[in-house]
Amino acid sequence: MSAKQTNHTAQGFLLAIAATVLWSGNFIIARKVSTAIGPISLAFFRWATAAIVLLPFAYKATKANLPIIKANWKVLFFIALTGIALFNTFVYVAGHYTTAINMALIGTTSSPIFATILAVIFLKDRLGPFRIIGMTLCILGILLLLSKGRWEILRQFHFSKGDLWVLAGAFAFAIYNIIVRQKPAAIGALSFLLIIFSLGTMMLLPFFVIEQQWSAQSIQWSSGLIASIAYLGIGTSVIAFWCWNLAISKLGAGRTVLFGNLIPIFSTIEAVILLGESMTLIHLYSGITVIIGLIIANLTLKK
Repeated sequence: MSAKQTNHTAQGFLLAIAATVLWSGNFIIARKVSTAIGPISLAFFRWATAAIVLLPFAYKATKANLPIIKANWKVLFFIALTGIALFNTFVYVAGHYTTAINMALIGTTSSPIFATILAVIFLKDRLGPFRIIGMTLCILGILLLLSKGRWEILRQFHFSKGDLWVLAGAFAFAIYNIIVRQKPAAIGALSFLLIIFSLGTMMLLPFFVIEQQWSAQSIQWSSGLIASIAYLGIGTSVIAFWCWNLAISKLGAGRTVLFGNLIPIFSTIEAVILLGESMTLIHLYSGITVIIGLIIANLTLKK
């Protein structure tokens, strides 16, 4: 490998890692600001911020693509519904009931399993033996986390309210991953993000108004909350997607997707440092099991 190729690959690694670090913070923010703002309001302000930031960069291209957008409005609608309006809103609801560590581990590991099952059912994807082994390890890792390593707990286990919301979000994101394959190729990356961010914001608007009118929890504005929304809107929505897309262009999708396995690791570290959540050996063993499973499954996909 030449020095230029090595540098190109190193840049791809750094960009992919930067994206996962930014995305891992989503679970931390969801937990940290849960007492200051309602989940729908947080999601609404996040995507509105992201759309406003992208507008000057993607407006011209989006306007030029209006005929394509109108012709494919149904696909774009459901992409925005599942990946923008539902997924993160459910995660933010979960932040009121469970820890950031649980959200990260359950959310980022169950979504690929759901996506694989949906792809087999609706897209007739085939499962190879290594992919099945990878999925099995992921499930075992999740069960280890939820049972705290004790069979008695697993036997009497029931999902908490927060766990169910995380699973609902993971399922919505799995549907997004299936539908997004139908994205019109003629629509550029920035235009696509502006479209789905804007659509997601509009979908959340009526529910944002309802939450403001009927919820007992009013928004407690502070510099910390504003900074959190800016981080979500600019960091996890615009910059992270930009870094991820650049990483794909340098490394390829097959290699880049492996870095997604770092999200629960970064989220766990951040939750311990920033939120004071406790990390046990069960979290460590569960995370290692899940990551090994995801790597096996992803390597099989690449092959």
